[in-house]
Amino acid sequence: MNKVIVTGGVGFIGSHTVVELINSGYTPIIVDDLSNSNLEVLDRIESITGTSPEIIVADVSDSEAMDDVFETHKDAVGIIHFAAKKAVGESVAKPLMYYRVNMMGLVNILEQMEKHSIANFIFSSSATVYGQPEKLPAVEGTAILPAESPYGNTKQIGEEIIRDQVSAQTGKLKAIALRYFNPIGAHPSGKIGELPLGVPNNLMPFITQTGIGLREELKVFGSDYNTVDGTAVRDYIHVVDIAKAHVIAMKRLVANAQEKNMEYFNLGTGRGSSVLEVIKSFEKTSGQKLNYSLVDRRVGDVESVYASTQKANEVLGWKAEYDLDEMTRTAWEWEKKIRG
Repeated sequence: MNKVIVTGGVGFIGSHTVVELINSGYTPIIVDDLSNSNLEVLDRIESITGTSPEIIVADVSDSEAMDDVFETHKDAVGIIHFAAKKAVGESVAKPLMYYRVNMMGLVNILEQMEKHSIANFIFSSSATVYGQPEKLPAVEGTAILPAESPYGNTKQIGEEIIRDQVSAQTGKLKAIALRYFNPIGAHPSGKIGELPLGVPNNLMPFITQTGIGLREELKVFGSDYNTVDGTAVRDYIHVVDIAKAHVIAMKRLVANAQEKNMEYFNLGTGRGSSVLEVIKSFEKTSGQKLNYSLVDRRVGDVESVYASTQKANEVLGWKAEYDLDEMTRTAWEWEKKIRG
């Protein structure tokens, strides 16, 4: 069956990964509480792949619900764990919610994996684990500095929890933590993309929603950073590139091809782009002039971070294929389609 349980599989990265799993011969079983997603995504996945994936509507922090899921699907070859709260700014305002949801959900999943003898685990981690690196690009061996936000801290702690469980279950649990940099873009079909509920917390959907008139203005947080134009720099990566990395990582685990029982890989392009550079790319690919203003820095944000992708390229056998213009163009095509 090649069954894979995908928590948060209706979300932005999760839905794109479900598509790539289906295209690669896997049977995804989605677990999602729909707190930041929509069931219509399932129809969109089916229109792309010809397959309607199974979904279980449940909260990963509910231990009884997770026990039922894993008992029903104990023949799964692995787990991909996306389900978590993910907004830096919101985590600063509501830290306890982030610790409760992100930590309890992870612990529940790992407990059920141990109980039902499922060995392969992929963790949706983040470049926020690096804090503000003293040296760029960030490599997987870069010293882990204190996180700049509760969200980033949940990813740091999450990796530590997984590492400890892998050590405790020597040979019985194998894990790969994929440290995403900044996922943007949408599926080239235009059928799935980022669709946050309410006001977006991330840059790209706020840009596209401003471009289409849903938001009056984009506020750029910080114009006095020590960067090329004073705005914060991130390593933006297309969501399809990230989705494909999960399939490669799962194949690696299933084939017992990993070098260590827990591995870490950066997922990025290896190039940093400033907020203003992203805006300029959007204006070029969309033909829209964007209404934006420069405002004070936001608590929890780092100045600049971008990835070294050498390990992912050479060891994992993965490489990002989309450039920034393709990222902004596909994001805009998605925005136009859902508003049309």
